[in-house]
Amino acid sequence: MASRKETTVAASTGSSAAASKARGKGAPGDSAVKQVQIDGLVVLKIIKHYQEEGLGNEVVQGVLLGLVVDDRLEITNCFPFPQHTEDDADFDEVQYQMEMMRSLRHVNIDHLHVGWYQSTYYGSFVTRALLDSQFSYQHAIEESVVLIYDPIKTAQGSLSLKAYRLTPKLMEVCKEKDFSPEALKKANVSFEHMFEEVPIIIKNSYLINVMLWELEKKSAVADKHELLSLAGSNHLGKSLQLLMDRVDEMSQDIVKYNTYLRNTSKQQQQKHQYQQRRQQENLQRQSRGEPPLPEEDMSKLFKPPQPPARMDSLLIAGQINNYCQNIKEFTAQNLGKLFMAQALQEYNN
Repeated sequence: MASRKETTVAASTGSSAAASKARGKGAPGDSAVKQVQIDGLVVLKIIKHYQEEGLGNEVVQGVLLGLVVDDRLEITNCFPFPQHTEDDADFDEVQYQMEMMRSLRHVNIDHLHVGWYQSTYYGSFVTRALLDSQFSYQHAIEESVVLIYDPIKTAQGSLSLKAYRLTPKLMEVCKEKDFSPEALKKANVSFEHMFEEVPIIIKNSYLINVMLWELEKKSAVADKHELLSLAGSNHLGKSLQLLMDRVDEMSQDIVKYNTYLRNTSKQQQQKHQYQQRRQQENLQRQSRGEPPLPEEDMSKLFKPPQPPARMDSLLIAGQINNYCQNIKEFTAQNLGKLFMAQALQEYNN
């Protein structure tokens, strides 16, 4: 698995060039990406990369290259991260990327770093690793995106390719590196405001469009009937199993947070009791004409318990929401086919 931390160095090398192109035609400081335009060749390369190296739940990753025009990010090329094991200690990930980008520049191909792509297993991509990686990219290259390719959903009959960016609120929280409950509440960050999806447009040349039209005319009609099959698949069952696993993780995280609240409340009571005893002792010493006891640093006597980081909870909640959306889409398609089959049966009868 390619490390996203290693790619940050390579990403930083293209940040100044990409930023200058992005602001060349837009307003100063306005670099928000509102649309992603992908060449059809890039989509085919991503699919081919997974088919060649993605085994089961193995995740494949790669680099996206292109340029920024106004508020549109154009992805014109990509190349994969090579799969290497721990035995390949001499392999330099950053050097590999630099050599690839240099070679593309020599043959006059867009070589500016504009993001990265990753495959996903049943939509399981909302993780801390992806958050840290996208933050590193977006911090170095403000216009960068991450493309998420879902081969499981694509196999169901529709291409699943989505582009995501971190929201400005989450970027500020990640810069501060303060994921405490108070910081997240102050920044008004919830699982719904972590990632923002950017619309995608797949663009092909006129010759490729003509070729696709010819292929569609020659395609067998019988193959399209498979999309109307009423047979169930393990997609729904697997998604529900993953959903239950994330719900269990969320319940465990809630237990940790409740334990923290109980410990905090208990410590506050102990602190209040200690202050009352101290005050009574000072009153007794004052009645005897003795000097009061010296003041003590309460923070040293009662160290506050460390609050649990809430970012993991937000990520789990975001993943649960993603699973629910996938299950909703899948069941909606199946229900639509069932209602259609029922209507046809009633019509024939």
